[in-house]
Amino acid sequence: MVHRNNDRKLLQFLHHELELSKADIAVALRHREFDKGPIPMLLWQYGFIDLEQLDKIFDWLADHA
Repeated sequence: MVHRNNDRKLLQFLHHELELSKADIAVALRHREFDKGPIPMLLWQYGFIDLEQLDKIFDWLADHA
């Protein structure tokens, strides 16, 4: 499912810094297999995060690219 080190770090950030539940993250990961969308956008589309949190994720991604 998630193999790259950056994906693991992103998932840790989502869980620890944004306090998303593992269940919410798992839903996004399952939908990612079908929708082929990026995890942050899927989390936002399904209502697990708001726009402020989405900005934080994009900032984190920019810092860790």
